[in-house]
Amino acid sequence: MAGTDLNALFLHQLKDTYFAENAILKALPTMMEAARADDLKVAFGVHLKETEQQVKRLDAVFRSLGEKPEGVTCKAIQGIIAEGQEIIEEFGGSDAGDAGLIAAAQAVEHYEITRYGTLIAWAKQLGLAEAEPLLKETLLEEENTDGVLSDLAEEAINPKAA
Repeated sequence: MAGTDLNALFLHQLKDTYFAENAILKALPTMMEAARADDLKVAFGVHLKETEQQVKRLDAVFRSLGEKPEGVTCKAIQGIIAEGQEIIEEFGGSDAGDAGLIAAAQAVEHYEITRYGTLIAWAKQLGLAEAEPLLKETLLEEENTDGVLSDLAEEAINPKAA
């Protein structure tokens, strides 16, 4: 897949997403450690395990394309993760810090949701029958994680931080 067509764009976006997922794998343990609320720690731990599986699914997508799994630097996820680190530094150890961690984690989830939605649409357009269901499975997990984080925020974390 070389060139400037949709195939090349799909591969580039796949590499970007691969980089992002691996960066998230590195960031989640720090977020778990920084969280005060046990439910939030658990949610981050569950998503860490899911993210490990998501990387494996991306590996399978690369293989289905006959490509080597590799990433290209994703400046967007680096910025989102850096903002999460700022929250930890400025508000860590407080109830507001947990609210900030949820906001940072949801920024990551929303980024991933847009990326997977795009990859799915392009996979469908390109007839990548093996890739599409793998990407859909991950999208559903990202959407579920976003919902779990919203519920935690609205029902417990934000009221406590207020």
